Amino acid sequence: MTPTDGAAEANAPQVQELRGRIDQVDAELAELLERRALLAAQVQRLKPVGGFAGRDEKRERSLVAAMARRAPRLGERRLSRIMRAVIEAGLDAAEQDRSRA
Repeated sequence: MTPTDGAAEANAPQVQELRGRIDQVDAELAELLERRALLAAQVQRLKPVGGFAGRDEKRERSLVAAMARRAPRLGERRLSRIMRAVIEAGLDAAEQDRSRA
């Protein structure tokens, strides 16, 4: 056994506990993303121009800046990529819902 193997074994319970906490945060995040997507779908139904054409870039930039103040470790650049994906996924889901109706 190398010193690295010993350290890994000693840290295994802590790693497992932290991964369990990450799993819980991921579950909460999934629920929040679902709620956000449902709210965004309601907005899309009310807007005169919906879907990707109805995106408000100024609002998105403002949203990312506000989020970056709450999550400085991620910063605007990373949060911008994350929120772009979240917004596009929500719009895509709204479009799919609309096409089923």
